[in-house]
Formats: sequence, C-alpha cells, structure tokens
Amino acid sequence: MLELKIKKLNEEAIIPKYAHDSDAGMDLYSVENKTINVGETILVKTGIAIELPENTEAQVRPRSGLALKHSITVLNTPGTIDEGYRGEIAVILINHGKKPFDIEKGMRIAQMVIKPVLKVKVTEALDLTSSDRNAGGFGSTGLK
Repeated sequence: MLELKIKKLNEEAIIPKYAHDSDAGMDLYSVENKTINVGETILVKTGIAIELPENTEAQVRPRSGLALKHSITVLNTPGTIDEGYRGEIAVILINHGKKPFDIEKGMRIAQMVIKPVLKVKVTEALDLTSSDRNAGGFGSTGLK
C-alpha cells in the first residue's frame, strides 16, 4: 500500500479519511467558517499539506450530497494537486444554488482521490494515425 503523508498546518484541521473501506475518495474538511453567496466562487482552506507518493496526483472532486442537495460543487473539478506541491490544500467551491450556503469548520467540503500519473515523451509529428473517430468531437455521435 502506498503512503500519503499529511501535515496539519492548523490545529483544528481534520486529517482526511475514507468514510468506508471501499471508497475511492477521502473526505476533505474545512477549517473556516464562510458563506458562499448565490453564483459566488470562494476558496476554502483545509489546514493540511500533503506529500504524495511518487508518480501520483491527488484529484479534488465534489461531494455528491453537497451537489445534489445544495448545488455546491468544486469549480475546477477535478482539481489536480501535483506530486511536488507542499502548500496548504484549498478547495475552489461555487454555489450554483438559489440561496447562500454556509460552510462551517469541520464540514466535509470535497473528496480527494489519489491517482497514478503516467509520464510520456512528447514528440512533434507531421501526421497522426487514422482512427474510427478521427476529428469528430462535440456532439458528433448525436443524442440517441
């Protein structure tokens, strides 16, 4: 099993944890009390810094309950935390709802999934091989 090192930067920070053994993501918790007004985007601190295992990234994703019940989501989902980043983890939240939403200290605001990262050699090419899709994109397969 890979090790994720976590450092508390704030004494009130809660160490991320999996709610269930089978979960892919561990919960991230707020160390701030803030209000997200309708249509507003805010940055919410977690009070932690992490050291990821080699060749991994952390993806910050929305919590489905916040999205469904309150229309609160992570704006740049999934937000990527690079292996070499050692600063405080913060989450960009947006309120797509119809009323302000209060974030409280200790609230689960997002989830973090640790994923492997593949490194590739980048080469410039004059031609690309053909595929069954080629340049078809943005709705090219229709709705039904």
